[in-house]
Amino acid sequence: MTAETHLQGVEISAAQFFEIWHHYDSDGNGFMDGKELQNFIQELQQARKKAGLDLTPEMKAFVDQYGKTTDGKIGIVELAQVLPTEENFLLFFRCQQLKSSEDFMQTWRKYDSDHSGFIDSEELKSFLKDLLQKANKQIEDSKLTEYTEIMLRMFDANNDGKLELTELARLLPVQENFLIKFQGVKMCAKEFNKAFEMYDQDGNGYIDENELDALLKDLCEKNKKELDITNLATYKKSIMALSDGGKLYRAELALILCAEEN
Repeated sequence: MTAETHLQGVEISAAQFFEIWHHYDSDGNGFMDGKELQNFIQELQQARKKAGLDLTPEMKAFVDQYGKTTDGKIGIVELAQVLPTEENFLLFFRCQQLKSSEDFMQTWRKYDSDHSGFIDSEELKSFLKDLLQKANKQIEDSKLTEYTEIMLRMFDANNDGKLELTELARLLPVQENFLIKFQGVKMCAKEFNKAFEMYDQDGNGYIDENELDALLKDLCEKNKKELDITNLATYKKSIMALSDGGKLYRAELALILCAEEN
């Protein structure tokens, strides 16, 4: 079955949802935008019509919002809210625990328990299990394992079997995912280390809130196209959620500002 055929379904399974996402996010950047989004809307309408199904109210609202614009952008969260997806799987995208970047950062700190900078399959499984429990849902362990594997396939952009901060951040709605903005301002390791030492003015090995404020102000000034200084407070609050009692260490700040070097 093709992704277009899956769109005809009354309810879409987790595996089918993954196939649909993978098909329409053709450049693999983690979003549907431009031609990708327009193709999805067109084929969604055709598939529903072919199956003798009307668009749901959510689909109609979606088409009205994105159908006539070429600069729209949606992530996995937005897609999950449009398609009639299997209930338990859908909960991962609607969980109120991840309603903001700050909440997401706090969640990341909890599940990246070994501070490795990524979440492995077992940590991800615990994460998903807790999300379901918060929604008062119980599922069999085999189903939970299936969901974990699908989530890895869906979010693991570099196929290393684990999720980095920016990869798991796709659980956030696009408008809440401030990490998208920081993708364009990341530094190489040498630049990052130099910047860290510059803004760690007292040389105590971590950056406090005031030092982070100075760093972010300079970043906003140098990168006006990507970063909006009016959102400085939100950036700072979200990043400080990674800190240890107000102490933002090099490894945590690197998750935001240091680019991977191949």
